[in-house]
Amino acid sequence: MAEATRVEIGFNGGQVVSARLDEDALSELRKTVERGSGWHDLETEEGSFALDLGKVVFVRTAGGSHAIGFSGA
Repeated sequence: MAEATRVEIGFNGGQVVSARLDEDALSELRKTVERGSGWHDLETEEGSFALDLGKVVFVRTAGGSHAIGFSGA
């Protein structure tokens, strides 16, 4: 996979699945969630997920790069 983005997918009932997706997979996920019904197979760095789109309530992407340690001043 190309550069991956951390994504969290939330479902009715409060469950959340985290995955790393490339830009193409993220774009495809957003399009299918807009349709809102049926099943969608999602390929991630961790493996494959089958999502019930009717139960997805949000898709959240990571907000930017995170660093550990101190930045130079």
